[in-house]
Amino acid sequence: MKNLDYGIIGNCKSSALVSKSGSIDWCCLPNFDSDAIFAKLLDNKNGGNFDLITSEAYEIQQEYLPKTNIIVTRFKAEEGSFEIRDFMPRYFKEDGTSHAPAEIVRCVVLLSGAPKFKVQYRPRPAFAKEETIRRVKDGYIKSHTIEGKYDSVYLYSNLDYEDILEEKEITLEDHAFFVMSYHEKILSQTLDRAFLQYQRTYTYWLNWSEKTTSYRYYNTEILRSALTLKMLTYEKSGAVLAAATTSLPETIGEVRNWDYRFCWIRDASMVIKVVSELGHVKSAQKFLQFIIDIIPDKGDKMQIMYGINGERNLTEHILDHLAGYEDSKPVRTGNAAYLQKQNDIFGILMEVIYQQFVRFENTLENIEELWTITCGTVHTVEENWKAPDKGIWELRTEDRHFTFSKLLCWVAVDRAIKIGELIHKTANLKHWKELRTEIFNDIYENAWNEEVQAYTQFYGSKDLDASTLLMEDYGFIEAQDPRYIKTVEATERELLKDGLMYRYKNKDDFGEPSSSFTICSFWFINSLFKIGKKEKAIKLFNKLLSYSNHLGLFSEDIDFETKRLLGNFPQAYSHLALIETATNFSGGITEEEELIEFIHHF
Repeated sequence: MKNLDYGIIGNCKSSALVSKSGSIDWCCLPNFDSDAIFAKLLDNKNGGNFDLITSEAYEIQQEYLPKTNIIVTRFKAEEGSFEIRDFMPRYFKEDGTSHAPAEIVRCVVLLSGAPKFKVQYRPRPAFAKEETIRRVKDGYIKSHTIEGKYDSVYLYSNLDYEDILEEKEITLEDHAFFVMSYHEKILSQTLDRAFLQYQRTYTYWLNWSEKTTSYRYYNTEILRSALTLKMLTYEKSGAVLAAATTSLPETIGEVRNWDYRFCWIRDASMVIKVVSELGHVKSAQKFLQFIIDIIPDKGDKMQIMYGINGERNLTEHILDHLAGYEDSKPVRTGNAAYLQKQNDIFGILMEVIYQQFVRFENTLENIEELWTITCGTVHTVEENWKAPDKGIWELRTEDRHFTFSKLLCWVAVDRAIKIGELIHKTANLKHWKELRTEIFNDIYENAWNEEVQAYTQFYGSKDLDASTLLMEDYGFIEAQDPRYIKTVEATERELLKDGLMYRYKNKDDFGEPSSSFTICSFWFINSLFKIGKKEKAIKLFNKLLSYSNHLGLFSEDIDFETKRLLGNFPQAYSHLALIETATNFSGGITEEEELIEFIHHF
């Protein structure tokens, strides 16, 4: 079965995807949102890749080095064996700043015998739109476009450059290296330097993992997800990407193909909550500061998503020259959803600000700025909460009164009240509490469908929606409330299929959804656990984990029938939900706390 059998390597500046057989099929340089250098993922024939090709006699195995983001692909045959250690350099320099160049290092380690391979090095800068010339220069191979937008990339190695370009068979007689850099290197690139980069990067990830909170259960899965989230973080601004790719389809052959190399505000509250609880408070603070910095001035519109440097204009373009993943067109860059009106953004924003007050220290200046934003947000909610919108799933047609959007408007006012109480600013609270009650009653009366016995997707609808499962998470309703239990049970009956969840089943802009939205399955498992069906929840969780790829990674979607991964990859939201679910199963108890309890017991 075809699948997204890829691992991700990265250095918090950019990333690359390495296939199960060791081919780099996706990489954008110098940054996450730059044009692709390798895009075989989106065009098998013309996209470009970087592979070491062996005969079929070789057995290939792949894994992450434990507690790191270094991928090891091992090749073994009677004539010999070797492994590729793939990574993007990241480590701290002596002055405390991080070293994260726009480059990929491939250390080729001879294990035994005299293995043979051909190097298939075919970079196609600028999304393969223009012809690329590859030439051997003084100590490197330079690849660059000759028409249109100019772009280039440099390859350094201790193997013969002509053999590489001509794809001749190479017999590995000693360790080798490749450094593919977006910039021409100033220092000579040697085997020793490449392995030094490897050791420093290896140490960096081990140290990072050591600082990550351990829990009673599912530590391996939690740490792999945490390491993946770290790689999807853009260090310069603190932004967290939704995914590393663009245009991987939700369903093969359909047009639900979007660019996810941006930062959605909706993901922010979960990122901050989860990352903080994992012990990486500075990362959470930096992301929170990114959110605060992009909040517009009074009266301006807040977008649902931004570029990784806070860009507001994310104009969507279609790359007609690329065939698409398994011929699923179109291939897009940019994302027109940034223009959408989604009322849930206000609740997400206020949840983020509330977490700032609860989790982190604040200066007087910072408090005053956040309080101004809080007051302005409540004013905006009061003016807009009764209006329909596009909803959490960013439907591109008719606006509706979506339950989730109304819920998040309630969250916005609720968190504003809590902030006011924290800082003893009470003048507005009476009115805000009245507004909170008004929104609550509106949801209670209009989102509930008596016939269906559940909260439904939008007012007057009989359709179920997985997002209503979050009503308990946000504090709107208690887990043991009969209405919530009935909503969970109705959602299970309607949307659960072979252990996987539809986000909804009613037709949208493109017809009826035909794949499972991964995060919705985690939401459902969490809701089951909270209403007391713990054994069933854990069984479903273990089943869901088995659908990850060979390296424990998840994309946005899973096909109901084949269980193959679909959609953009790896998906931050999926891994955030995995961590949250796994830590809930541990009761929030860390390994350290469990050890202390054990010692005290005796």
